[in-house]
Amino acid sequence: MQTLADWDGGPGPWILFFPLIWAAVVIGAVTLLRRTVWRSSRRGGPRRPAADDNAPLTVLGRRFAAGEIDEDEYWRRSSVLNEEFGRSKRGAA
Repeated sequence: MQTLADWDGGPGPWILFFPLIWAAVVIGAVTLLRRTVWRSSRRGGPRRPAADDNAPLTVLGRRFAAGEIDEDEYWRRSSVLNEEFGRSKRGAA
């Protein structure tokens, strides 16, 4: 009875390494994707820069959500901020 180790002229036991190598490649690719691409998509994409957290409209929205200002004050300040940002955008174009 011939086994892979005693096979004359055949591939021998080295043929068992090819499936192991492919398994390692597939596991490595899945691990890499899980750590980079798939993780960021589960969180809703890449994190916005911290500068957006301090934008005037964002701060105003946070204050309204926390109950620090009422709805009338929110809309009044929001319209002023929108007007200011609208002017700077038109002037730059």
